[in-house]
Amino acid sequence: MSLFSLLFYGLLILLILSFFSNFIFIVHQETASIIERLGKFHSIRLAGFHFKIPIIDNIVGRLTLKIQQLDIIVDTKTKDNVFVKVKISVQFQVIKNKVYEAFYKLDNSLSQITSYIFDVVRAEVPKMRLDDVFERKDYIAIAVKREIEGAMLNYGYSIIKALVTDLDPDEKVKHAMNRINTAEREKVAAEYQAEADRIKIVAKAKAEAESKKLQGKGTADQRREIARGILESVEVLNNVGINSQEASALIVVTQHYDTLQSMGENTNTNLILLPNSPGSASEMLNNMITTFNISSKIGESIKNKNNSNKNNNSKKIK
Repeated sequence: MSLFSLLFYGLLILLILSFFSNFIFIVHQETASIIERLGKFHSIRLAGFHFKIPIIDNIVGRLTLKIQQLDIIVDTKTKDNVFVKVKISVQFQVIKNKVYEAFYKLDNSLSQITSYIFDVVRAEVPKMRLDDVFERKDYIAIAVKREIEGAMLNYGYSIIKALVTDLDPDEKVKHAMNRINTAEREKVAAEYQAEADRIKIVAKAKAEAESKKLQGKGTADQRREIARGILESVEVLNNVGINSQEASALIVVTQHYDTLQSMGENTNTNLILLPNSPGSASEMLNNMITTFNISSKIGESIKNKNNSNKNNNSKKIK
């Protein structure tokens, strides 16, 4: 076969393929193709293998039926005059049975959705304070979805979801908020620390009170036993003919000598007992006996005086 023949058959095959390519076309999954015949809408073709008339039928556009997402950042101001950037993410989809409206009624669907988002956000956020904007993000998202959904449905678009994905106040405002949060946390920490210190003080005071209580009880028990011992000693001395006053004086003198003996056993003590002369014990004994005698006479005199007053009062009543 000559070179000329090969060129001829090759050209013929290309012409045939080109001719048939004008008759057939393929639409991919989740895509819709819009066909116009002689400049007028003719049909919508979905996924699959299709035919068209060359020159007369033209594919004027394709729309995806997949869920799409549009991210918009809106600069606006809150009620307390804080500028904030609100990032809105809107998920939308072309309705399969409204492909005609989606293609012919809107020249730029993304621009239209963006305009609605700006309108809603700049209408809602200025009604709120900055803290409320953070707390009510869902409310803003619902308002955006409700507004866009009602408007875009007539244009063949379904709004799947609207989300407020980010709130970005001015840098100075963020620093101020961080300082407020830090101060609040430090305040709470100080309150906890103060409460812990108070608990420690109360516990320490209770422990000291309990200790003093036990010390007082021990001292009282000690004195009670000393008194019981002195009483027994006085009774023993009374049994051998020594009266109570002399017995008490004798016990005091005995304790005085016991104290001196105890001090002598400890060579490192700095304690000085006054009086400490050799005749101090005898002098102490005489003074105590004299004191007891005077006390007895005074007590007896007071007792007689009280009895006399009672008798006089009884006579007056009669």
